[in-house]
Amino acid sequence: MRRSVTLRNELDQMSRLSAFVDRLSELACLDEQTRSQIDLALDELVANVVSYAYPESQPGKVHIEARLRGRVLTLVLTDRGRPFDPTAVEEPDITLDVEDRPIGGLGIFLVRQVMDDVQYRRRDDTNVLTLRKQL
Repeated sequence: MRRSVTLRNELDQMSRLSAFVDRLSELACLDEQTRSQIDLALDELVANVVSYAYPESQPGKVHIEARLRGRVLTLVLTDRGRPFDPTAVEEPDITLDVEDRPIGGLGIFLVRQVMDDVQYRRRDDTNVLTLRKQL
């Protein structure tokens, strides 16, 4: 199975992302917990692209491709925004009180927690983020 969606870098596109995850969940027969994990990861990552990848008011896109082979779901996110490697972001110290933690980084931490593998590369001026989830 292979499905994809391309979204503009606008927050109002998040409803299209949610519909994509719903359809993907149906096609792959995902249980509710796995569906929620995929939704969390994609929501966080796409929101980051929309908010930070492109200079303010510059149009841009993020493309998401989902592939299911056997019991492995692979999600590949690509955008032509600023280079950003989420795998290089230091994990936050979650033992600190909320007031003592720096802003940011928690979403990427959560993505790493719910996905089995997260890999980044920059290819031809494109960010390529690959996520894998064993089902």
